[in-house]
Amino acid sequence: MIIFGTKGYLYQLAILTLVCGHCGNPSAHTLRKRVTKFTLFFIPLFPFSTKFATQCTFCGVDQQISKEQADQLLAQSAEHNAGGQQYGQPGGAPAYGQPQPGQPGPYGQPGQPGQPGQGNPYQR
Repeated sequence: MIIFGTKGYLYQLAILTLVCGHCGNPSAHTLRKRVTKFTLFFIPLFPFSTKFATQCTFCGVDQQISKEQADQLLAQSAEHNAGGQQYGQPGGAPAYGQPQPGQPGPYGQPGQPGQPGQGNPYQR
């Protein structure tokens, strides 16, 4: 008895800000890759189908795209995120709660309570 079949794998490649073709809102879109593999005895052997799609996070509409379009969107995403490597955020923006270079942290410098925005309010 030989058991064979297929199994699908879904990979999220990127999150992009695009204008949705369905609802017209500029919103985040997930770029996804779906790979279907042939399995033998529940072991995935080789892929026989690969599809790419974007999904609008505002209205939920999926749009199938070609591999070339997916590669182009990934390249644009990599260019856009290249400036954000210092802080780990797209466009180089600091993450929430992270101080800018040369700026004091969210509680200022320790040992200076009493001044607005300075010192840790929870420290005695």
